[in-house]
Amino acid sequence: MSKRDYYEILEVSKDATEAEIKKAYRQKAIKFHPDKNPGDSTAEDKFKEAAEAYEVLSHADKKSRYDRFGHAGVGSAASGGGFSGGGMSMDDIFSNFGDIFGSAFGGDFGGFSSGGQRRRVNKGSNLRVKVKLTLEEVATGIEKTIKVNKYIDCKTCSGSGAEGGASYSSCSTCRGSGQVTRITNTFLGQMQTSSACPHCGGEGQIIKNKCHVCAGNGIIKGEDVIKIKLPPGVTEGMQLSVSGKGNAGARSGISGDLIVLIEEIPHAELQRDGSNIIYDKYISIPEATLGATIEIPTIEGMARVKISPGTQAGRILRLKGKGLPDINSYRKGDQLVNINVWTPKELTKEEKAIMEKLANSRNFIPNPSSKDKSFFSRMKEYFEGY
Repeated sequence: MSKRDYYEILEVSKDATEAEIKKAYRQKAIKFHPDKNPGDSTAEDKFKEAAEAYEVLSHADKKSRYDRFGHAGVGSAASGGGFSGGGMSMDDIFSNFGDIFGSAFGGDFGGFSSGGQRRRVNKGSNLRVKVKLTLEEVATGIEKTIKVNKYIDCKTCSGSGAEGGASYSSCSTCRGSGQVTRITNTFLGQMQTSSACPHCGGEGQIIKNKCHVCAGNGIIKGEDVIKIKLPPGVTEGMQLSVSGKGNAGARSGISGDLIVLIEEIPHAELQRDGSNIIYDKYISIPEATLGATIEIPTIEGMARVKISPGTQAGRILRLKGKGLPDINSYRKGDQLVNINVWTPKELTKEEKAIMEKLANSRNFIPNPSSKDKSFFSRMKEYFEGY
């Protein structure tokens, strides 16, 4: 597999100065550092790729050979050994570019010291936001764009906290280790304890010239526009985590996460029951007796439903697949239509006369021994069907 052009990787021209190459590499290192992109193998590869490009272009001799012969001019044989053109490990990067990280990133970029040892990584706090969804949005899933007030990287110092970029010195208290060791004499002997250095906060470096905008913190209060993809079938009270969209970490640290709390906006007519939708429908006595075709609302719009002659109050009609998606499976719930027969409270003389006449009809006398199933029997039958 052929390698990409080093100038293309750092996005600089061939006549770029040493300072411009260094600045371009610094920006790439911040963007693709593994600690800022946890679990992202693509970002880690780009981080190594940028380091390899800088290792060549930052040396006049290697840069000259690369300009003349390309990658063949900076291979292990042509360059006299080293790791040029042969791929770089994390230990290679931090051991060989310790001076770059020390000056540009406070010597503790991403938790690594120039000797490759881990140090404390500043991580931003998580944020929590509420997102309200309609029943229709829950059914289909949706991408929401929200504005969040949070801590963001200071643009003046690119999140480093240092004025001009190269303003760090090793902490005199911990000598750059980020930790201090205390030895206490006890009756059992000497006890040694280690803790974060109180002078540098465990970072091992002290900012000489703090950024005048962020006061050396590397972060400022700002606003971020974030797009959130919400899957179909989310429920009230569910929390979704969006990695890296919380508060930015101090001095090029790792950003926290954005915790999204789901709230449902009640529907005017439909009621949710898990992945099922419940709807109460009132029909008239003639409709229940003679049968009819009625319209009922669903999540997808109006639907026509046939009412059979002789329908009893409390009957449940099932509209298969008209419910909500189950977030944990591929199935969809149903819409259950609970039929209620409306009994008029006031009648005209003619209507009353008709009802009195019907009251004496054998077909209008309630029959407890009817084969029509009870409400509870129908519900049991419905749920046993799953």
